[in-house]
Amino acid sequence: MLKGLDPLLGPDLLHALASMGHGDELVIADANFPSAALARRLIDLRGVDAPAAARAILSVLPLDSFVAEPALVMTVVDDPQDVPPVVGAFECLVAAAAGRPVALGRLEREAFYARARGAFAIVRTGERRLYGNLILVKGIVAP
Repeated sequence: MLKGLDPLLGPDLLHALASMGHGDELVIADANFPSAALARRLIDLRGVDAPAAARAILSVLPLDSFVAEPALVMTVVDDPQDVPPVVGAFECLVAAAAGRPVALGRLEREAFYARARGAFAIVRTGERRLYGNLILVKGIVAP
């Protein structure tokens, strides 16, 4: 255990987060997401819901302030205007981490999968709610 760190941030996840560079992307994925098929690096947090994983990750990961959409979600198939409760939770967590309101980018399912293929890592959670998927773009820590 380390002081000041969320206990969900284990050694594999901390190593991945610290290894990422500015502009690299991290996917937080629900239990239905094809994580193993898409991931370059796969980190398992199967006993955790996606918002808890996002909260822990956002406690140490700076969001990119140079892009319009530093956080993105998957739109609901056949109803892209719908905002599932898990996405609402992501909106609150991202805004709290950024210290300001941040509009989440929205990608249709196949575009989200394509972007996930290029992500630095995918964190597979135990989230059972549909559309519990979030892409985070790493920012910088200023001197």
